[in-house]
Amino acid sequence: MKVCCGTDIIEIKRIKESIEDEKTGQAFIERVYTTKEIEYCESKKTQKYQHYAARFAAKEATFKAISEQIDDKYSISWKDIEISNNLQGRPKLKLIGIKLNNIENIDLSISHCKEYAVANVTLLKK
Repeated sequence: MKVCCGTDIIEIKRIKESIEDEKTGQAFIERVYTTKEIEYCESKKTQKYQHYAARFAAKEATFKAISEQIDDKYSISWKDIEISNNLQGRPKLKLIGIKLNNIENIDLSISHCKEYAVANVTLLKK
C-alpha cells in the first residue's frame, strides 16, 4: 500500500476578491464550484467566503494527492471534485467522472479561520 497526500492553504481575502470582481466573479464561481457547493457556501451568509476558500483549498489538495494517478493535470477540472459535508458536518469529497485505479480510501480534512483556509487530502492506494 502507498499513502499519497496533498495539502493547500489559501488566503480567504483572495477568494473573496475573485468572487466579488464585477467582471470575472460569476465566471470564477461557475468554473470552480459545483451547484451544491455554491448553495452550501451561499447559505453561510457572512462566513460564505471562508467556506468557498475551504472548498478551493480542498480541491487543490485533492489535485496534489491524485497527481500521480493522472497522465495530464489538465484532464480534470475544478468541478470534477465536489466537497460536501456528512450529517455530522465532517467534510467529504466526491470525484465526478474521474476513474482512479487501486484507490482504497480518500480522506479529507479542512479548516478555516478569519484569514486562511487549509485542507489536507490523504489517499490510500493499493
